[in-house]
Amino acid sequence: MVNSSSDRIVRELQEWIAQAPAGAKLPSTRALVAAHGASPVTVQQALRTLSAQGTVETRPGVGAFVRGIRSARPHDYGWQTAALGAPEHRMPPQSAVLRTPSSDMIALHSGYPERELLPERLVRGALTRAARSDAAIGQAPTAGLPDLQAWFAGELAASTPAGLSAPTAGDVIVLPGSQSGLSTLFRTLVGAGRPMLIESPSYWGAILAAAQVGVRLVPVPAGAHGPDPDDVERAFAQSGARAFYAQPNFTNPTGAQWSPERAGAVLDIVRAHGAFLIEDDWAHDFGITSTSRPIAARDDTGHVVYLRSLTKSVSPAIRVAALIARGPARDRILADTQAQAMYVSGVLQAAALDVVTQPGWRTHRASLRAQLAARRDLLVDSLRAHAPDAHLEAVPTGGLNLWLRLPDATDPARFAQECAAHGVLLATGDDWFPAEPTGRYARVNYSGPNPGAFPEAAAVIGRAAASA
Repeated sequence: MVNSSSDRIVRELQEWIAQAPAGAKLPSTRALVAAHGASPVTVQQALRTLSAQGTVETRPGVGAFVRGIRSARPHDYGWQTAALGAPEHRMPPQSAVLRTPSSDMIALHSGYPERELLPERLVRGALTRAARSDAAIGQAPTAGLPDLQAWFAGELAASTPAGLSAPTAGDVIVLPGSQSGLSTLFRTLVGAGRPMLIESPSYWGAILAAAQVGVRLVPVPAGAHGPDPDDVERAFAQSGARAFYAQPNFTNPTGAQWSPERAGAVLDIVRAHGAFLIEDDWAHDFGITSTSRPIAARDDTGHVVYLRSLTKSVSPAIRVAALIARGPARDRILADTQAQAMYVSGVLQAAALDVVTQPGWRTHRASLRAQLAARRDLLVDSLRAHAPDAHLEAVPTGGLNLWLRLPDATDPARFAQECAAHGVLLATGDDWFPAEPTGRYARVNYSGPNPGAFPEAAAVIGRAAASA
């Protein structure tokens, strides 16, 4: 703690500094000691205080100097407008799901599960072991750690029917999260200026990645059970697209899961058009009353490129995902990932593999299913009781979200602001449409913190929807 002698020296030096020009050198420590009868430690405390206040600049081995006062002036970055030019592809606005809520808010907006739904004990142990392993100081292979590649391949192979060739570790490319995977896929399989089919509504991050790459999106309407195969056929025929991005299992935001029959029909259409189906299995670990049924397991001809992330189910701090692709497409994807990220941290890969191969991982997933079911049902019941004007078209069998239809006259921004003013954060639905919204919607996440507040949140939503 700074003593009274130090305080006295600070006051006297402040008066001296006020009269001195910028850059003037302060008396030496020896001179200040002699002048004030203080110890060198006390003088150094005083100088540190002045330095922290920004009035003194210390230069080791040289001395202390009066810092010049910087006059406030407006920043002028106008020159950058000409240097940057107009953006080639205008980005969608930042999604509301990225907002950081205050502790007193009821957060229904996020796309991530809260901490108590994560395998925290497994993650901490895995990171400790990974930090002590060779992965902490070595360079990981470009396509990923072989054991992790084999695990991802084995997960998909477990769903592969007899008679089809299962994916192998060599088909797997490990990525630093699924968002970078989307950009890579859109860049390598589609390309700037070219069309790509996408469900509408669909994941806002995919819409953002497509905008960054310059892909031209062709919306395909999708309801509570996914897109109609006739609409998919028509969109392929009219657009000439050679790729279709979709989330057949627990679509974000609607929670829809394609039936096996619908998945088979869409796969047949993709094959007939010589196209790729980019399957984003983002919620593989979030089944509740159903499990994920990857379409990629039903294809060994290279038409389906499969994307699966562990970030949401293991930990947001472990950004590890995988792409499974076959043939020349895999080689092109790998070349792009090398150019963008070179390789994924070996520590994160080792930790992810450790978590998912522990006996506790299976136990955690079973517990997670039960917890998500309880949260989903509580929020559904609360909305039905307190928010009759927020219509829930279908109760999802997995995933993390409910998709609410609001009255047609609703102003989305005003609705969200009214909810936030009463302590509830949610995401309005416009961000999930690749073209003009077909209605007014809101996405609410039941995996966030404080599920006991769901009835209170539903009451806020109900009042805001009624007033809309």
